Amino acid sequence: MEMDSSSKAAALELFDVGPCEEPFRLGYLVGRKFSSMIQSRATADLVLQRQLLPFARTPQAEPLIQAICSANRQRFPAHWEELLGTAEGSGVPVLHIILLNFRKEILPFIPKEETTPQKEAAADNDDDDDDCSDVLVVNDSMAIAAHNEDANTALLGHTYLVRARLPNGASFTAYTYAGELPSCAFGFNSNGIAFTLNSVPPRLEEIIAGGIGRNLISRDLLEATSLEDSLDRICSCNTAVGHSYNLVDVISRRILNVETASKNRFSIHEVGKTPFFHANMYLHLQVEQNACLHRGLAEMAGPTLYTLCTALIDVDERTVSILQCNPKKGDVSYVLPIC
Repeated sequence: MEMDSSSKAAALELFDVGPCEEPFRLGYLVGRKFSSMIQSRATADLVLQRQLLPFARTPQAEPLIQAICSANRQRFPAHWEELLGTAEGSGVPVLHIILLNFRKEILPFIPKEETTPQKEAAADNDDDDDDCSDVLVVNDSMAIAAHNEDANTALLGHTYLVRARLPNGASFTAYTYAGELPSCAFGFNSNGIAFTLNSVPPRLEEIIAGGIGRNLISRDLLEATSLEDSLDRICSCNTAVGHSYNLVDVISRRILNVETASKNRFSIHEVGKTPFFHANMYLHLQVEQNACLHRGLAEMAGPTLYTLCTALIDVDERTVSILQCNPKKGDVSYVLPIC
């Protein structure tokens, strides 16, 4: 049962939408509903304004962006139309929405010589924008996935929940960054499938230029019909940049961690009685990755990360609880049924 969240609606609003026969219409309605928030995010996003947009206006960016658009439009035509609808509904230029959704697929290819001190600061911030972490466990007494959604402080006030009914009768609920497709964070659907996501840092040589974007893969995952279907949607795409997926099936009471990389590489770990922790490094897929670097206090200009919320997926209760404050306070914003 959903908790009364009227006092927190301004902080995290839930928008019911659909069913829409056309994907463009779904994106348009979400874009129109949150147009002010999406416009605000696009204006305030330093990575977009200082890195992605300047690069997008250069001759060397054109073939990369065209390749990304062509590959993703061909692989996911419906989700691509939804992305275009979001741009139309929000009043934000399509290019800006594309850059927001494919920032991780584009940023590695921005030439270093084009980087200024301001751009470097923005790049550092972007490296911190999705350092999420999860604790997963499945034993006789409980089966849970606990997820911290950490992001750049610029995303404060720029997130919302989308609960969409689909024409086939299914539905999904997704935590969404303003202007991006649902969901680059966590979500679940009426088929009993839930997931959370962790960014992983492959080296440049492990990234495919013009491959499939992670935002479209996770959007597609929201419509998975089973655990097997989820794996097929994740592992069959020619992803540009790797990702870590924590898959939860409340029907079969199973939790899997799936690490992916370009060239259709993947590794699957089934979670059991031993608690499994995943953050922002590959743990079981052999991929060349960037090491986490710890900066000295003298290099820190101030905090750039903020835990936007904590999500607790309770497999046995078949619920997702969302807490926007420190979980110690126990102040739950939403308790949402999965099935």
